[in-house]
Amino acid sequence: MPSRTIAFRFRSPPRLVFHGTVRPPTREPDPVPPSASPNFAFLAHHDPRLVVLGTQAERYFAEDPNTCLVKLRQFGEILAQRAAARLGLYTSPEDSQVTLINRLRERGALDATTRQLFHDLRVAGNKAAHELRGEHHEALHQLKMARELAVWFQRSFGNSRKFDPGPFVPPRDPAKEDAQLAAELEKLREELARSKVDLARSKVDIEAVRAAAKEEAKKRLTAEERARKEAEDRAILEALAIEAEQQWAKDVEAIQRQKAQLAAELAALQAQAAQAPPAVVQAAVDRAAEAAQAVHLDEVATRRIIDEQLRNAGWEADSEHLRFERGSRPEKGKNRAIAEWPTANGPADYVLFVGLDAVAVIEAKRKRKDVAGAIEQAKRYSRGFLAQDGAAAPGGPWGRDRYKVPFLFATNGRPYLKQIAEKSGIWFRDARRDDNHARALPGWYSPEGLAALLKQDVALSHAKLHGEPTDYLGLRDYQIRAIQAVEAAIEAGQPACLVAMATGTGKTRTAIGLVYRLLKAKRFRRVLFLVDRTALGEQTADAFGHHKLENLQTFTQIFDLKTLEDITPDPDTRVHIATVQGMVKRILYPASPGDTPPVDQYDCLVVDECHRGYGLDREMSDAELRFRDLDDYISKYRRVLDHFDAVKIGLTATPALHTTEIFGNPTFRYSYREAVIDGQLIDHEPPVRIITALAQQGIRWGKGESVHVFDPGTQQLDLVHLEDEVNIEIDGFNRLVITEDFNRVVCAELAKHLDPLGAAKTLVFAANDTHADLVVRLLKEAFEEKYGSVDDDAVLKITGAADQPLKLLRRFKNEQLPSVAVTVDLLTTGVDVPRIANLVFLRRVRSRILYEQMLGRATRLCPEIDKAVFRIFDAVDLYAALAPYTEMKPVVPAPSISFLQLVRELDTAPDDEARQVVLDQLIARLQRRRQALKGAELGRFEGIAAMSPKELGQMLKRGTPAQAAAWFREHQHVVRVLDGGVAEARPLLVSEHADHLVGTEIGYGKARRPDDYLEGFTAFLRENLNKIPALVVVTQRPRDLTRAQLKELQLALDEEGYTEAALQVAWRERSNADIAASIIGYIRQAALGDALVPYDERVDRALKKIAASRSWTAPQRDWLRRIGAQLKKEKVVDRQTLDEGEAFRSHGGFKSLDRVFGGGLEQLLGDLREEIWKDAG
Repeated sequence: MPSRTIAFRFRSPPRLVFHGTVRPPTREPDPVPPSASPNFAFLAHHDPRLVVLGTQAERYFAEDPNTCLVKLRQFGEILAQRAAARLGLYTSPEDSQVTLINRLRERGALDATTRQLFHDLRVAGNKAAHELRGEHHEALHQLKMARELAVWFQRSFGNSRKFDPGPFVPPRDPAKEDAQLAAELEKLREELARSKVDLARSKVDIEAVRAAAKEEAKKRLTAEERARKEAEDRAILEALAIEAEQQWAKDVEAIQRQKAQLAAELAALQAQAAQAPPAVVQAAVDRAAEAAQAVHLDEVATRRIIDEQLRNAGWEADSEHLRFERGSRPEKGKNRAIAEWPTANGPADYVLFVGLDAVAVIEAKRKRKDVAGAIEQAKRYSRGFLAQDGAAAPGGPWGRDRYKVPFLFATNGRPYLKQIAEKSGIWFRDARRDDNHARALPGWYSPEGLAALLKQDVALSHAKLHGEPTDYLGLRDYQIRAIQAVEAAIEAGQPACLVAMATGTGKTRTAIGLVYRLLKAKRFRRVLFLVDRTALGEQTADAFGHHKLENLQTFTQIFDLKTLEDITPDPDTRVHIATVQGMVKRILYPASPGDTPPVDQYDCLVVDECHRGYGLDREMSDAELRFRDLDDYISKYRRVLDHFDAVKIGLTATPALHTTEIFGNPTFRYSYREAVIDGQLIDHEPPVRIITALAQQGIRWGKGESVHVFDPGTQQLDLVHLEDEVNIEIDGFNRLVITEDFNRVVCAELAKHLDPLGAAKTLVFAANDTHADLVVRLLKEAFEEKYGSVDDDAVLKITGAADQPLKLLRRFKNEQLPSVAVTVDLLTTGVDVPRIANLVFLRRVRSRILYEQMLGRATRLCPEIDKAVFRIFDAVDLYAALAPYTEMKPVVPAPSISFLQLVRELDTAPDDEARQVVLDQLIARLQRRRQALKGAELGRFEGIAAMSPKELGQMLKRGTPAQAAAWFREHQHVVRVLDGGVAEARPLLVSEHADHLVGTEIGYGKARRPDDYLEGFTAFLRENLNKIPALVVVTQRPRDLTRAQLKELQLALDEEGYTEAALQVAWRERSNADIAASIIGYIRQAALGDALVPYDERVDRALKKIAASRSWTAPQRDWLRRIGAQLKKEKVVDRQTLDEGEAFRSHGGFKSLDRVFGGGLEQLLGDLREEIWKDAG
């Protein structure tokens, strides 16, 4: 058989199959046209296979739409493979199409629309191949969409990002066509006719582009390589042209050769991308993202996109066939989206039916049309809905406007973007109440979701909550107040609530009580409980399964609960626990769009530890939206939360800025200091500072000195000679330099204070995993030196790199050993180990939020080890490094764009407005960056730029975007200096400097010595004796002191740094006497000179005197004993204590106990308080 040319002059169509087996076409179509399809010919210089497959698909369209769809699936597969390989995302021939599409989307090369187009090609082709499901309407639509993807590919990886191939050229008419298909084909031909001039010009451009591409490729190839490439291309086309009936065996063999060659080409492209500088690959991604934004969808294509979205949500939808005029009607047991349903105000684009009930109206617009305003049209259709042919309204009419259909939707098929909300997304309004407003959703409600929403009665649910008791929850008063605050906010229509409660105050327990009440009252149907790590998910599941609620039943005995192992909830599931990471995978990277959870799967989200450092959202201007990918700026965390049409409830101990941006200001707050004062948490003693010589002096090497350098990436140790002097202060210890002797001295001192076999546990925070290994070894050596021998399991590393870290966490919590855990960040938040009584900081922490979370590991009560306070050991001068951040400061900074990307966009932004936006952002970033340019880095900048950063900023302000782009092209190295950056696996210097202990000191804030601290306390009391009313009561009328007054006083003292724990340590340091005198005792000693007596002794003495003052009945003596025990715990027992305290509330509170004491309980309590403080001893 002679070689064929690219004109494809063969009689019988070739079969190119890249997946599955070769099968003959169902019928033989007419001979191939004399040339390749103009819709796909421009891809020839990328891969002739793409041209062949596109041409074949068009030729099969008229006679065999089924095979047309199979060819388009193959076309989409090769296109995705080549795009992935060019961006370094193609790892193996075994990569599935779904995997490649998701990688392209995750990398930012595809937006949501282009991703769906790829998926639709795949799904339609699979149905055609495996189910023989293919018809002309679908084939024509997929041909048009394949052509859009071809244009995207050419603009992304071809010679011109502005490439315009002209209008789509419709294929030959099928022998049998319905009126609608004929009309669409005719419309396409009219568009083609109107664009003949442009089409001719575009064909010339295509040929020029193709010729230029070929010429460029030839220049890169040697003569021998060029000859081999041309021979390979001829072999491909020859194999494609072989007559199927005569050359079956050769055809199969040729296909295998094609597959092998394609694999080799993809591997070469992947290798080339892998070796390219990251900036070059990023430029290609940016270009692909820009091309994705330009993909054009006409009204017919938009309708098909909407059809597919509705099908993915569970509706029967096909706007070409499921139409009222074609006889489509609602049926019992079916969920249908019927197009063009007649109303008194014109036909509605869609009406959604659950069985016979019309539950929603949809108004559909083209992609570029405003969508929020289209809700008004949906309103008209709802008012004018005509119940006919068995269709019925599900109730109503509703509202002032007498709506007959309750739910209204409007859409243009465009994915929701917050920055252009009115022009994107799926807008939804519940028309049953006049005060319900329209809002944008990222997806469609499912039939089940709308049916459930229709049954929901919000007003009735809140009425039930008002009458629902709280006693059976077994919660503390502040937890009840938290629940009531959230319920009130939800009733007021607040879409998000933030509950800020100190670590250890029972956030999870409170949340369980809240969720139970909301579900019982049917305010919500299903709750998603989100955690950020598996350990927290397991801990939460245990809490749901153990805490008792009504009738001594646990939550899981009353409601169905799904845990981390369950991917999707069952219909009767009421709570589903999942990780943020798991939901990101399900929502952002599903196997197909149909696997994405519907927006109504959960109507309430509870997010535990919502302060975690998730990336901040960044608002984009309209100009930026035209050329930047949304994924660069919106965190995956936020996208998960925004996916569901649900009320969001955030739980945190330390609200951050980004937390309040998502959830709003705290609906309820209960601080750590309040919890300590209320006796719900343990306070800490002033930190013990461990001071070494190296910590004071730093580590220094002179110029020319030899120093060992450890490379974590290669695990190699090298000896280098320093070109300059190197100075590293303590904040770089264990992070920039490995200093074993410093750590050895610190561990030796810690061994004096810690008991490795004691009941209390210790948590050590290391700088990184390597440092953690070092600390484990040195601590074991120090304990052995101090105690003679120590169990090897006494000290254990628990980090993400450890073997089975979750199992180690459980051991640390539940078993005696290990007693010391060394971690990096695995135990910083959300893990409850009440026995932790010592915290050791061997790494600096600049974020006060993270620091407070770390402290929270040790704040929990633990009566079984008589834990009264916990201790902090600071070896890195932590307090000096802690900036005065407020608790609303974010853990992580907002994501930023690199200077490289901004400079590139000066050239690539689509218009003058967009380029000016880029220049403004570049100048703003330069102003921030110049503050950090110092020393050698600043010198390098000025040497390259020939001006200072300030002068460059002034020059850029005076100039235009074009002038700025030209300047940066001439000074490319300036961009590298501005972007800076630190390598991921930075080499570490190894210090052999000797170290020794200088001493330890207690951190009393501004005071250096305990005497200074106590003198400051006395001075504060004297200055405020007449300013703080509670001080007067404590010092002059202790019998009148209430719990509320004492709490107010303690908070005022706490703000000045005076706490009971710190005062006790200061007295111990000054007098060598450890006296637990209570805050009242310290106040009276400083203000009045009372002797310090342990508070428990005062209570026992007062009880003894009161008991001897008169004759008491047996019940009265029993209650006296109980009141005394409560006095030791809370310092003040008053009417409020007896009404709210767990020990008294169940017995009727103050009113019942007052009857026990014959109406004299108030007098008795006053006498007790007075007697406690009457005599100083």
